[in-house]
This record gives sequence, structure tokens and C-alpha cells, in this order.
Amino acid sequence: MSSERAALIVARAEELAGLSEEVGALTRRYGSQALLDALALAERWMREAGLATRRDAIGNLIGRLEGERPGLPALALGSHLDTVRDAGRWDGPLGVLLAIDQAAARSGAGDSADACPSADAGPSADAGRRRALPFALEAVVFADEEGLRFPTAYLGSHVWAGRWDAAELALTDADGVTLEAAIRAMGGDPARVGEGARNPGELLGWCEAHIEQGTRLERAGLPLAVVTTIQGQSRCTATFRGQAGHAGTTAMDARRDALLAAAEWALGVEAKGLAGDGLVATVGRLSVEPGAVNVIPGVAVASLDLRHPDDATRHAAVASLAALAQAIAASRGVTVDWAQHTDNAAVAFSPRLQELLGQAVEETTGSAAPRLASGAGHDAAPLSRSTDVSMLFVRCKGGISHNPAESVSGDDVAAAVAAVDRFVDLLAAAERSIARE
Repeated sequence: MSSERAALIVARAEELAGLSEEVGALTRRYGSQALLDALALAERWMREAGLATRRDAIGNLIGRLEGERPGLPALALGSHLDTVRDAGRWDGPLGVLLAIDQAAARSGAGDSADACPSADAGPSADAGRRRALPFALEAVVFADEEGLRFPTAYLGSHVWAGRWDAAELALTDADGVTLEAAIRAMGGDPARVGEGARNPGELLGWCEAHIEQGTRLERAGLPLAVVTTIQGQSRCTATFRGQAGHAGTTAMDARRDALLAAAEWALGVEAKGLAGDGLVATVGRLSVEPGAVNVIPGVAVASLDLRHPDDATRHAAVASLAALAQAIAASRGVTVDWAQHTDNAAVAFSPRLQELLGQAVEETTGSAAPRLASGAGHDAAPLSRSTDVSMLFVRCKGGISHNPAESVSGDDVAAAVAAVDRFVDLLAAAERSIARE
């Protein structure tokens, strides 16, 4: 039963949560012993699931179950086991554990429960589930998605996508340790990292199950959704420059207060995000100089993180907020310097895989699958450059993520197990139909 498989996934998530480099907090950085321990545990589970395992030179862990014949393109399932600092136990591990569960179900190693009947199965659902697929299955753990330790994110999936830059070997962490040294600590080979790039012909597609990290499913009373897009992202800085002065002697109507200009602009950013077109806009960092209690702020530096699934809408919002900063600065007698640091395009997921996932969710839950955009980044973003990508959202309590309070119910994990079963069945039927044409 899916519930029994879900119970094993929940138990394994708890076991992984005990592997941390910090006492009292769940933290696993790239190159840490805690991450190495988590990868070793995942590799053991992969082998128990009947997978042949390997690690590439960056430390990505891949378990493979061959299809009807060796060497077929693979449907890759998975996520990551590295974390943010003081993390929850589901962001990343859910996708990894569902991938291992699916492989175990297909290999026959997961014989404790029946999966959903195969789209072209015979009389036994169990036999249909174990029938060799017209593609390989790969369960994947990307070595570093969060980028907690080094100033880079999606390190493992960038390698798969052929976007590795050897200059990154010189990147250092807060203690001065280089990425090159961390790769060696992971058991990798810095000189061979680029060899981990996957030929597009090796992959049929990518599918990741992930907690929603929001409350839309909870509000709708539904366990699962199909992701359509990863929102595009812009990061900018507005530096307001006024005149520092004595807090007791400078008249209120003679002040050029940089902080008040930044504060007014931050409220404008909020208003832009509340306008209702799906834009999310955040001023997450504000620094003030000289920063003394009795001195009028002369400089205020404010960050902007702005996201939207449509790049044109996002670009227009960036231009509008830059103009707003100029207008506020002029009205308050200060100046503003505007800088844009990041312009990440939105990532559209595969329409074909979306439809199959949607059908799988509807057939297994009895409800139509909502289509949702992801406000967070995922390994699917770099992977989309070389293969079709898809994602299944799973409801999480309160929408809380990157937090020890992350919580997913066993029933919702069971719903995801059943949906992934059905998705793989439907994809297998579709691939066989194409082969017969």
C-alpha cells in the first residue's frame, strides 16, 4: 500500500534529520561530514532498492535501474540532501526519498505494497509495476543545491547541465577553504568535474517532488499540485545618499535623511507587490551609515528581490521601482544609485510532462491538479537547458520551509507516492505508443 511506503519515507526523513554538522540544528553544507554521511545512507538505500550506484566528480549521487534493455535514456527523479542553516527535514529529502521509493517499486525491492495499476499492465497491478520500463530510471542526489557554504547555487545540477566553470574552484567559504578543497573532501576530483555533464540524449526528462513552500495547497484543501514555472528573479540594490548630521541640532525641515527615503521606497516596493498580478517583491536587507543613535542617516542601502513567472512583467516592475527610487530621492533632497545584480529568466516546465503529472494526480486523488508557479529556485532551472523538466508540489503545513517547523503529513506523502507511480506508468505507456508509430 502507498501508506506503508509513505511510512518508510517518513521514517527515513527522520533518520536523515539526525545527520547534522551542528548540535541542535539541522545543517549540512557541501563538503561536510554530515552531508557525506547523508549521501552514504542514501546510497545504501539505493542499493537495497536494486539500483547500481555511482558518484561523479562533483559528488552527485546517481542510482540507476535499467529499462527493457541497457543504455536507454533515463527518467531522472530526485533532489538534494544539502541544507540551509537550521533547516527542516523535507526540503530536498522528500524528492530523494520518493525517487528511491519509486525505483524500489519498479525493481521489485519495494514489495511491501502495491502501486497504482500500470497503464498497460496485465491482470496484476504488482506485476505491471515491476514490468521493465521503456526507459531507465535514475534516482539522483545533487551534491549542492542551496549554496550555503560557497557563493554558488545549483552546483551539482550546473555540472549536469554542462555549465561548470573551472574558475569556481578558487571560490572560498567564510573560513578561507576553497571549493577545490571541498570537492576533494567530498571524494571528488576537481580536474574531472566537467566530465559530469550529461548528454541530452541520455535523459528522457527530470521530475522532482518537492514541498510547496507556500500555503496555496493548504488553503485549497488539496495534497498535490503540478508546477508550471519557476519564477524569474531580479536582485537589485538602491543606495540612497543624503547628509549625515547631528540629531539634536539639525532642524526637521532641513534634513536630508537617507533612511527615510529608503523606508518610503520600501513601502512602495510592498505596494507594488500587493498590486495583485502575482509579483512578489521583498526588501530583505537594509544597512545604514553612520549607524549612530544620535546621527541622521547619511547613507541607506536597500536590497530588492523581485520575482514573477512572466519575465516581461518582472522587467517592467524593476524599471518602475527604479523610477520610484529616483522620484523619492528627488522629493527628499537625496540621491540614489541603482544597481541590478541578477536577472534570472523564468523557467517553463515541459507541457508534456505537466499533462502526464496532472493526469496522474487527478486519477490518484480524484481532484484536478492545480497548476502553480514556484517562487523558489530548484535544480530544474539549470537542467531545463538540457532536458524536459517537471515538478510535483506536496502540501506542507503552514507553507513553512527552510525552518525546523517544516512538516508534511504521512497521508500527503502517500498521495505523492501514488501519483509518482501513476506518472511513471503513463509516461511508459506514452513512450511505448511513440515507439509503435
